[in-house]
Amino acid sequence: MSDTTTGNPFARRREAGAFLRSRRGRLAPSEVGLPQGFRRRTPGLRREEVAMLAGVGTTWYTWLEQGREIQPSNDVLSALAEVLRLDPAERHHLFSLYDRPAQEQRPPDEEHVGEPLRHMVDGLTEQPALVLGWRWDVLAWNRAAELLIGPYAELDGSRPNVLDLLFSDPAHRRLFIDWENVARGALATFRAESAPYIGDPDFEELVARLTRLSPEFAAWWPQHDVAHRLAGTKRLDHPDVGRMHFAFSMLAVGDQPGMKLFVFTAVDEEDTPRKLSQLLKQPHLAA
Repeated sequence: MSDTTTGNPFARRREAGAFLRSRRGRLAPSEVGLPQGFRRRTPGLRREEVAMLAGVGTTWYTWLEQGREIQPSNDVLSALAEVLRLDPAERHHLFSLYDRPAQEQRPPDEEHVGEPLRHMVDGLTEQPALVLGWRWDVLAWNRAAELLIGPYAELDGSRPNVLDLLFSDPAHRRLFIDWENVARGALATFRAESAPYIGDPDFEELVARLTRLSPEFAAWWPQHDVAHRLAGTKRLDHPDVGRMHFAFSMLAVGDQPGMKLFVFTAVDEEDTPRKLSQLLKQPHLAA
C-alpha cells in the first residue's frame, strides 16, 4: 500500500519529522538571534533551541522529529513555521503532513504582482481579468476588465477594492443586473476567506468603512453568511453596449497568501461575445 495522505499516517509523521530536521539543519543560530557558541558538530539549530524558540518542551519536540504519534496544534505548527523561517509553500507542506489546513497569514509587506502573472493577465485579451489581494484590493487588471467593469485607473486612492466598489460606488452598483445576489454572494465568499485576518487593522478598517458607507453591508455583515462561490455567472448592464452575460472563475495564484485571479468569460446569451468585441475596439484609455 502506498504512503498516501489517508493511507499511512505513520509514514506522513515520519516525513514531517524529516522535514522539520531538514529545515532546522539549514538555519544558523545567528539567523534566529542566538549566539553561535562552540562545539557544534553539525550545522543548523539544535533541537532544544527550536523547542525553546517555539515555546514547547525539548522532549516533546524530539518526539515530533522522531515521528511519534502526537498531534501538534495549529498554534504549535505556526510557531514552528515562524522559528524555522518557512516560506508559504513550506508552511503549507508542514500543515498538510499533519492533516491540517494551513493558516494563511497576511503578507508581511505590500502585495506585489510578479511579471509572469502580469503578462498572463495582459495576455487574456478577450477575457476581462483581475488580480485581487488578501483584502480584495485590485492589484492588477487587463484592458478588457478596464473597459467592462472599470475604469480602475481613474479611481481615487492607491488601490481600488472590489467590495468598496460593489457596495459604495453607484455606477459600479448599477452595472450588475441582480446586484443584491451578486453583493450577497461576494460578501459571503469574502467572509469565508477572512478568518485568518480578523483583527488585522487594515481588514477591520475596510469593514468599518463599508459599515459606515453602505446600509446593506451594515445589515448583512453581522449575519455571518459564508460561501465558497469560486465560479458562477454574472449578468451586467453595460452603459455602452447593454446587457451582457459572463461566466466567472476565481483561482488562487502566486506565492502570496490570499492572492487570486478573477477571470470573466463571455457566454452566448445576450449576444455577449459580439458586444465584448465591440467594447474592445474602443480607443485605449489613458493610463
